[in-house]
Amino acid sequence: MGQAREIMDRLTTAMNEKDKETLARCYAADAVAYTPDKGELRGRDAITSYLFDFWESMPDVRYEYAAKHEAGSVAVDEGYVVGTNTGPMRMPSGDTMPATGKHLRIRSCDISTVENGEITSHHFYFDQVEFLSQLGLMRELTSH
Repeated sequence: MGQAREIMDRLTTAMNEKDKETLARCYAADAVAYTPDKGELRGRDAITSYLFDFWESMPDVRYEYAAKHEAGSVAVDEGYVVGTNTGPMRMPSGDTMPATGKHLRIRSCDISTVENGEITSHHFYFDQVEFLSQLGLMRELTSH
């Protein structure tokens, strides 16, 4: 196992265990993340804040692996984000939506580049339609 795989596994373990300090240390201070819902996030603080928002909205959130890959300095995880929306959810607009109480299991793919033991680039991929549909919000959003 190479460094990229080791850091990505550490990140996922920290996420599953709600270990904020370890999670933050996985990222370089000037890391950049790309997300389907909030676009580009620059810096360790912005990225970890994005991930902490998932803990607030889904305290039981966890990642279930389907596959793990590594090629040089790049690690790729395929799997599912699983959790129950029991806390308020911060929307891309900055507004907060009350909990729906719905259970989620959405497909996910993460691609991270690691340099000097830290993630410098992280691409988060998940289907926003699937996410909103499972929360029961798709109809609400399209009826306006």
